[in-house]
Amino acid sequence: MNLHLIRHTSLDIAAGICYGQSDVDVSSNFELERATLAAKLSDIRFDAVYASPLQRCIKLAQALNLAEIHIDERLKELHFGDWEMQAWNSIPRDVFDTWANDYANLTPPNGESFSQLHARAKSFTEEVSIHSRGKSIAVVTHGGVIRAILAEVLNMPLKGLFRIVIDHASVTQISFNEAMPRIHFVNR
Repeated sequence: MNLHLIRHTSLDIAAGICYGQSDVDVSSNFELERATLAAKLSDIRFDAVYASPLQRCIKLAQALNLAEIHIDERLKELHFGDWEMQAWNSIPRDVFDTWANDYANLTPPNGESFSQLHARAKSFTEEVSIHSRGKSIAVVTHGGVIRAILAEVLNMPLKGLFRIVIDHASVTQISFNEAMPRIHFVNR
């Protein structure tokens, strides 16, 4: 299976806002970013497309028109709970620092830990790989999910994940065709 992880396009939200699973709409750059992504993916025939249920991913998956779209809740971004739609700098610094020092295991109030997101992403990847041997699969999702899948493939601790840059409207490709998965490119 060749898995193409596509991060949604830029969003219509002010910088510095924590949005996680909030259903934020795409920015006015959507069409330009969609066209750029379409060009990157033009040589690939996809057997299936999976997408997060949030509108920023659904809109992109529909606009790319690569194959039938399957919605999967496991592809949602990290749930930041009470921090959703709050300015990052409005979260008390000591509370944020405690969470940031162990985001793999700690949750924002009423949110989820990155370990929980990682478990969702791993479950999705394992299930899809069983049914998609030799196929090309597109996954329209979020930066957190892409980082979690990369962490699983690289067998790396979750603590260092945010050192990996995943831009809006980027593609990351991983193949699962050999004994060990191979990362072909990240953030292209």
